[in-house]
Amino acid sequence: MIYPTRMAVLAAAIGAPVALLVAMLVPGRWYAGLGWPFALLLLVLTDALLGRGRASATLALPPSASIGVPLTVPVGVTIAGAARAKTAQVALAPDPLLAGDDRFDVMLAGGRGEGAIMLTPVRRGTARLDTLWVRWAGPLGLVWRQARIGTGQVLPVLPDVEAIRRQGAQVFQRHAVQGLLAQSDRGDGTDFDALVEFRSGMDRRAIDWKQSARHLKLHAKEYRTERNSQIVFAIDAGRQMSEPVGGIPRVDRAVSAALLTGWVALKLGDRVALHAFDSRPRVASGFIGGSAAFPALQQLAAGIDYSGEETNYTFALTTMAAGLTRRSMIVLFTEFTDPTSADFMVRAVARLLRTHLVLIVVLRDEELETIVARAPATPADVTRAVTAAALLRDRRLVLLRLRHLGVHVIESPYDQVPERLVEGYVDLKRRSLL
Repeated sequence: MIYPTRMAVLAAAIGAPVALLVAMLVPGRWYAGLGWPFALLLLVLTDALLGRGRASATLALPPSASIGVPLTVPVGVTIAGAARAKTAQVALAPDPLLAGDDRFDVMLAGGRGEGAIMLTPVRRGTARLDTLWVRWAGPLGLVWRQARIGTGQVLPVLPDVEAIRRQGAQVFQRHAVQGLLAQSDRGDGTDFDALVEFRSGMDRRAIDWKQSARHLKLHAKEYRTERNSQIVFAIDAGRQMSEPVGGIPRVDRAVSAALLTGWVALKLGDRVALHAFDSRPRVASGFIGGSAAFPALQQLAAGIDYSGEETNYTFALTTMAAGLTRRSMIVLFTEFTDPTSADFMVRAVARLLRTHLVLIVVLRDEELETIVARAPATPADVTRAVTAAALLRDRRLVLLRLRHLGVHVIESPYDQVPERLVEGYVDLKRRSLL
């Protein structure tokens, strides 16, 4: 693509009054005023021919980026056949997940140059950096030559991983070390380890009466904590989870809590899977294990997008359960406001409870609680308070139904979800319910 520079436009604009002045002063030789436009046109064509070349560009993207952490992306530019070009301007296709300068200059030497663009991720998801525009001016500075270059690259934007690792290390030391690490877990758990002579202080329910009768002494079964439990994080990414709480969407808070708990679970030797859904399943992964698999969990979390669709619990949870071949712990992050959708969720969860352990995580609705607690000043405030109280009552009834079914429920303030979830996971693991 070829188009004139600002210098060429200004030169053409200056030539118009010159031609008019010549026509006024020398009417018989009015055509002499056309010399300026024709000369400028000749120079533009010459500049276009001298500046022709073929452009290419590359982006050196990292494997992932963290929200709020500035990112420097190196860019390499090559313009073959235009060795006289000294600078090139590079523009990046805008993406709503990234903030920063959309264009920058690259100094060229022999048609090659390198630059960098500063970007700051502002939203979780997968940013698409699949288009670059490169333009350079001819040697006379009258013509821009522009090329559109497709890179086809994407950048997963995740929660701040370093913050998750720091918080995870603190929580891990606070909760997970007690009774779950090496040498201190014998005698508890669900995985059979050995048959030993019964000693004072051991659980009487562990006595093996058949073996005791055979040996004429009391013998008990000794267990060790199972290391390969399956943990499934099911994140509702529907319309209600896209609502912001404390300035951050609920689904982002769910992703942060899932990553922190997943990091702890991988450290403890469990296997982790990630699912996300709205009106249908959107992200469905297999189980991964080992601390080295945490980056893969981050990549999966980046694929969870925001949605404006209603959540279909029956379809999503049934599809997820069909892929589980053994008892697993299902951690469901969701939000509900109307009794109809909550009833569908309760029925879908009741089917999961026949085989699996279910833990539901919801955020406290502090906005409704504030409306109920505030002293009304106008009749409209009374109406809002009554409506908010009815919504909270319906919410508590749903949570009570879930608890009566045997579901473990965590209702947490929005800024305490990750730690509360880790505490619940460690507690269930210590009680050998997994």
